[in-house]
Amino acid sequence: MLLVDSEKCIGCGVCEANCAFGAITVEDGCAVVNDSCTLCGSCVDTCEPGALTLEGGEKKALTNLGEWSGIWVFAEYRMGKVAPVSFELLGIGRNLADQRGVPLSAVLFGHALNDAAAELIASGADTVYVVDDPRLEHFREDVYGRLLEMLIREHKPEVVLAGATAIGRSFIPQVANILNAGLTADCTQLAIRESDGMLLQTRPAFGGNIMATIECPYSRPQMATVRPKVMVPLEPDPSRQGEVIKVSPPDALLSSQVEVLETVIGTEDNVNIQEVEILVAGGRGLENEKGFDLIRELADELGGAVAASRAAVDSGWIPYPHQVGQTGKTVCPKLYIACGISGAIQHAVGMQSSKTIVAINRDKNAPIFDFATYSLVGDLFEIVPLLTEKIRECRKQ
Repeated sequence: MLLVDSEKCIGCGVCEANCAFGAITVEDGCAVVNDSCTLCGSCVDTCEPGALTLEGGEKKALTNLGEWSGIWVFAEYRMGKVAPVSFELLGIGRNLADQRGVPLSAVLFGHALNDAAAELIASGADTVYVVDDPRLEHFREDVYGRLLEMLIREHKPEVVLAGATAIGRSFIPQVANILNAGLTADCTQLAIRESDGMLLQTRPAFGGNIMATIECPYSRPQMATVRPKVMVPLEPDPSRQGEVIKVSPPDALLSSQVEVLETVIGTEDNVNIQEVEILVAGGRGLENEKGFDLIRELADELGGAVAASRAAVDSGWIPYPHQVGQTGKTVCPKLYIACGISGAIQHAVGMQSSKTIVAINRDKNAPIFDFATYSLVGDLFEIVPLLTEKIRECRKQ
């Protein structure tokens, strides 16, 4: 609870001006807190008279932090193969583990896992904990949650990473809550602070307008979900040696109140913009749904796929699986052509790591030009057809 000492408050308004949530107002010369308060504590830090305090917000460091050691990656296994984000996590996990001087482990759940454990070792893991059981053929968050909790309590890793995917987002928070551990979602950068070995977790905040670096000094494990396509996987080394530990959990942990009757793959989900090398993206500048016909034609000529900004998706011009950005997917193609996209930070965080960025916009001051490799200022309805035709001519030669 945020408390205001009316005797100390001078009504200066600094707390009101600095509250990002509009949770504080100055009334009759004294600060007043409303229901929008998130207890972030920023106002306490800026209050010079010391009139603001957080009650119940104090935390005590655990006395056994030293017992927790090692970097863990939850290796997501779906549709008969390890999800690409798992290899990306092993890439950054290997760096973190080497900095800390600790082993890197992967946790793998599923059924008929075949050579998945060997793939994880080849991609950087020192140890793979495997639970292979027919009851794990389908993902069920209550079962996955209990299994991961059991392994964490037994082995005490200091860091646990998972992909910010539909699966990771559904059960990793459950595990963090049960363990009373800190969790940072949708991270785009991870690092180790040399002075104390703390995991520094960076993610977009306040609608993507700033990048916040978060740390969890009072609890273990330090947990984070990481957006796909923001980390770089290691080059697989089939000669790497590692240990595969097969875990046989109690039957009670494998039982579930959820019964999977049928799994249906939606046709729109077949559009995986994260796995293609060329993307042509459209935004509000396309004006309507028909504008995407130009985008599709260019993408077809290039052998790429169609992407979109949130504005285009929210307008109903194209389905959500095509969305790039903070609330969509993070992509890293070799070529990203942005047509009629202003380049606000919410979109930029999802595509700015692309190898080559071509921006087409009639507004010469559009933010996207700040990080574009090539900038074309003009009407996209003139430029895109000409570009498509030129590429078509070159392909015929």
